[in-house]
Amino acid sequence: MTPRLASAFLPLLRAMDAEAAHGLALRALRAGLAGRDAAPDDPVLATRAFGLSFRNPIGLAAGFDKNAEAVTALMRLGFGFVETGTVTPRPQPGNPRPRLFRLEEDRAVINRMGFNNAGLGAYRSRLAALPRPRPAVLGGNIGVNKDGADPARDYPALYAALALVVDYVTVNVSSPNTPGLRDLQGEQRLIEILDAIAAVRRTSDPPLLVKIAPDLAADALGPIVEACAARGVAGIIISNTTIARPGSLRSPHRAEAGGLSGPPLLERSTAMLREAYRLARGRLALVGVGGVSSGAEALAKIRAGASLVQLYTGFAYGGPALVPRIKRDLAALLRRDGITRVADAVGLDA
Repeated sequence: MTPRLASAFLPLLRAMDAEAAHGLALRALRAGLAGRDAAPDDPVLATRAFGLSFRNPIGLAAGFDKNAEAVTALMRLGFGFVETGTVTPRPQPGNPRPRLFRLEEDRAVINRMGFNNAGLGAYRSRLAALPRPRPAVLGGNIGVNKDGADPARDYPALYAALALVVDYVTVNVSSPNTPGLRDLQGEQRLIEILDAIAAVRRTSDPPLLVKIAPDLAADALGPIVEACAARGVAGIIISNTTIARPGSLRSPHRAEAGGLSGPPLLERSTAMLREAYRLARGRLALVGVGGVSSGAEALAKIRAGASLVQLYTGFAYGGPALVPRIKRDLAALLRRDGITRVADAVGLDA
C-alpha cells in the first residue's frame, strides 16, 4: 500500500471518536497498512542539526506515538525524524475522556490528554528492540508524572535511561495538561532541571533539547534561550500547543479546555520562532512546529529560523500522503529561490 492510498481511508477514521481513531491508526501502522514512501529524498533536503544528520528536515512531533509502538512504520512514511513520547517515569492513565477533540472547521485539534502513557519501562524496551540502522533519526520526549513528581530527580533519570536508545532527548516543560508543568519553564526552575541533567550527562550522550510553550510572557523567552545556551542544550522546539483561543475559531469544540494545535497556532509559533532565532545568535538549533501542513508553511518556519520542522495536526488530517507532498513542494520552493541546501534558508526572514 502507498501513503496516498492509506490516506484515502482517512474519512472513515474521522467518522470515529478522535481518540479511538488515533488508536486504530497506530494499530494500522504497526500492521504495515500505511505503506511507505519509497522515493529517495531530494538532495537539497539533506541537513544537519545538533550534530546529527537528517535525510530531510520534516519530522513527526511527540504525542502521536507516545509509547513507541509504531516507530519504524512512521519512519518509513518518509519522515526525516520521529519524536516519540512524552514518556513519564511511571505509567499513568492521563485525564478523563473525552480529552481529544477535532475542530474540523478549523483543521485544528484540542487535546487535554495529560501525558497518558505506559511508563518508562515499556517505552525503553520497545526503543531498545528497534532494528538498526533506523530509517530516520529518533527522538525521545520526556516529562514528569502528575503525582509524586520531583523534576530535578525525574528528568535526569529519564534522560539517563534513554541515552543509549535514542538520537536526541527533549525535555517537555510546556504541556498545558499537567498541572504545574509550565511553571518549570521559569528561568530558575529550568536552570535547576538542566543542571541536574548535566550532572548525569556524558560527552557521548545524545543532544538535549527543550520544548517550550507559545504562551510565554514577552520577556520570558530571552532568559530561557540564555539558560539553554549556557548549559549545553543543543536546541529548542518552538512550540507546544496553546491555551489561547483565537476569535477566528469556528468549531463548536473551540471552548474545550486543553492545548490547541493546527493552523490557528501557525502565526503565533512562527513569530516566537523568529524571535528565538534572533536571541540565540547561532548558539542553538531550533525546531519549528505549529500549524504546518504544506511545503510553503515548512519553508516559512525554516526561513524564520528553524533548522528542522515537525508535523502533528497536519499529519493527523492529511495522513501519510502529506509527508512526501511536503518534501516535494519544499524542495521545489528551495530550488525556485536558488537555494541548493535547506540549511542555507535557515533564518533568511528572521
